Order: sequence, then C-alpha cells, then structure tokens
Amino acid sequence: MKGVHIFLADGFEDMEALGTRDVLLRGGVEVRTVSITDDYMVESSHGLPVSVDTSWADLEVMEPGTDGTDVMIFPGGMPGSKNLAQHEELMEILQDHWARGGAVAAICAAPGLVVSQLPGLEGKAFTCFDGFEEALIGKGAVYKKESTVTDGQLITGRGAGHAVNFGLAILRYLKGDAAAEKVKAGLML
Repeated sequence: MKGVHIFLADGFEDMEALGTRDVLLRGGVEVRTVSITDDYMVESSHGLPVSVDTSWADLEVMEPGTDGTDVMIFPGGMPGSKNLAQHEELMEILQDHWARGGAVAAICAAPGLVVSQLPGLEGKAFTCFDGFEEALIGKGAVYKKESTVTDGQLITGRGAGHAVNFGLAILRYLKGDAAAEKVKAGLML
C-alpha cells in the first residue's frame, strides 16, 4: 500500500492515533486517516467522534512499488485493536504490504493483536502494552519493555503515554534524526 495511512476502528485510543498524526504532520509527512468501515466518522475509545480522510469503500490500495517508505499505522485502544485485527481484508492488505517491504507501525494492544498476524517475525524486536506480548513472543519475536522499538520495517510503541515518542520514531524512520529532533524541539520535549 503506497503512502502513510493510520487505520481507525471504533474504539481506537485517541492519543495514539491523533498524537501520532500530529507529530507526522509537523514533520512534513503526508498522512491519511482511514476508517475500516464505509463511514467517514469513527468513534474513539473515549467517545470522541473523529472525521477521517477516507472510508474503507473509498480507499485506493496501490500496491505496485510498495517499499519501506510506505507505512501502515495501527493505534491501540480497545476494542479498536480487536476491531482492526478482525477485519479480514485489512489483514490481507497488511500481509501483502509487509511482504512487499512496506513498513508497519503499531502501538499499545495493536502489536499483539494486529502485528502478530504477520509472518516472518522471528528475532524481530518489539514493544507493546503490558499483557499483549505473548502472541508475538510465540512467533519468535523479542519483547523489549521500552517506549518505542524500531527493528527494520517494524515500529512499535507501548501505549498512550508514549504516543508522541511513537510518532517521533515513525518520523525518524521516514525522514531521519534531524527531522525528528526538529519536531521534538518544537514540542519542547
């Protein structure tokens, strides 16, 4: 899938989706929010209605040329992460994206519920919300209790309190240290 997309399901964690989006936009990354339904409104885990850039029905999946600069982003939150993981067509697109060399970023419960559906995770380092690590460990991935972990084309974050760091990790992956440090300084971190 070409481009940078944040996938939202009802029950997504507000900070993890919107904070990540904000950091990426500040860093000059064109990022699109996508509803996994045909509705242009998605409700967060805290009841906040959020208007997205595109609905599932209007999503254009452009696969040719997918590479590491193309990122599929999955915020956590419950039942948002579960809703993402249960969307069969999205999981098929994710697996194809990964196989083509596209990057995957997930935070909170999403590494355990969404990323765990990917093949080839043996030896990959990751982090997630406490209690969601077992599925990835079972696939041979290596759990690190850190704010964010980047291992090749996989970027993961622990939870809502680490949302800005997660966004910065994705920005660093896409645009380098200088871009991430500039946004970090602008946020007075």
